[in-house]
Amino acid sequence: MSGANLILASKSSSRRAMLDAAGIVYEAIPADCDERAIEDSLRDASPPEIAEALSVAKAAAVAKSSPRSFVLGSDSLVVVEGKRFDKPTSRENAAEHLRFFSGKTLELHSAAALVRDDTCEWSHADCARLSVRELSDPFIEHYLECEWPEIGFTVGCFRIEAMGVQLFDRIEGDQFTVLGMPLIPVLDALRDQDILLR
Repeated sequence: MSGANLILASKSSSRRAMLDAAGIVYEAIPADCDERAIEDSLRDASPPEIAEALSVAKAAAVAKSSPRSFVLGSDSLVVVEGKRFDKPTSRENAAEHLRFFSGKTLELHSAAALVRDDTCEWSHADCARLSVRELSDPFIEHYLECEWPEIGFTVGCFRIEAMGVQLFDRIEGDQFTVLGMPLIPVLDALRDQDILLR
């Protein structure tokens, strides 16, 4: 192995849990970058391109102060009927999102990137499709009573590992992509960089 440090440029509990469960040694340092400005500069880009660009930007922001370390950035975004959704800004906004999602297919684009110094060594994006069942107003209210404010930190207003699984009647795609990071390709990239044993 290279002996290089691995840093996760995220405070996401689900991404940390994935790396922990996989036995990866890393340090977590949240990225400080203006995601909205990056998104605004990519208005004509596709959802996977935006997720990938944000992953690279997050990793690059942390890499600036972490010389020679490999920095793993990751990002997810949600698209429903061609409309992109960010994290909800309030409980009321989360309810609006859930009412819009009801009975529709939610596309979850999750991406990851590895940056070292000022070079992106690798990046990848994946998509999962989640069919949202018809959600009643009483269910939405009960769901938010149980899951707010935790889901305020998530795109799509759900934690699949918690009560969020009740939102869906069908899920197509990789489980790690649904959790917020395409872990299998990430592990391949870490092996390619000799951060993990082959």
